[in-house]
Amino acid sequence: MNNSKKAVVLFSGGLDSTTVLVYALKQGYDVYPLTFSYGQRHAIEIKQSERTLEKYGLLDRQTIFSIDLTPFVNCSLINKNLEVPEFAENRIPSTYVPSRNLIFLSVASGFAETLGAEKIFIGVNSVDYSGYPDCRPEFVEAFNKTIAVGTKQGVESGIKVEAPILNMSKKEIVELGMSLGVDYSLTHSCYNPTPDGLSCGVCDSCRLRLEGFRQAGFTDPLKYAARKK
Repeated sequence: MNNSKKAVVLFSGGLDSTTVLVYALKQGYDVYPLTFSYGQRHAIEIKQSERTLEKYGLLDRQTIFSIDLTPFVNCSLINKNLEVPEFAENRIPSTYVPSRNLIFLSVASGFAETLGAEKIFIGVNSVDYSGYPDCRPEFVEAFNKTIAVGTKQGVESGIKVEAPILNMSKKEIVELGMSLGVDYSLTHSCYNPTPDGLSCGVCDSCRLRLEGFRQAGFTDPLKYAARKK
């Protein structure tokens, strides 16, 4: 593939990012997965991400970027002393990681410049999501304006963040992934997995995932733990 088709894909190994990864491959991009280790309590996702990358021959392309976000103590995805909510909230939940996508995309833009990649793919979604402000179209649009003027490549030749599932429901994301042949048994979405890696089935991420499969008429291939409050 030529250099003009290189793309960085923010890849956690979850349902959304895996769908976007395969979408980018199907679009003919030479994909470079970028995975973040930031002190998340569900760090098992990093290990799980290798399963999908191995399937697509991309494991040797994966870059794991470590950044310590543990000072963000108000976030339950980082602070293990806080409980991950097991119910929907009428406000931005404690699972929100402050500035996470802003930080991740900033790193990704530098990585894209290093590779000479023209695209950065991210699996943010503004329909069936937890209300995170950095998953909205306004955020993606604003960030694209920033890198267009704030990076060498943005000024000279162009670089763009693409969020192909931004306006899709979880049902539509599952349908897209199934049409692309995504193996969702290799993915991990849970915010609060058991010590042996089973998805809890009650956190926001698990609930949205399960409902997406149900609405799409497919069975989620993951095993879920029976957990009570």
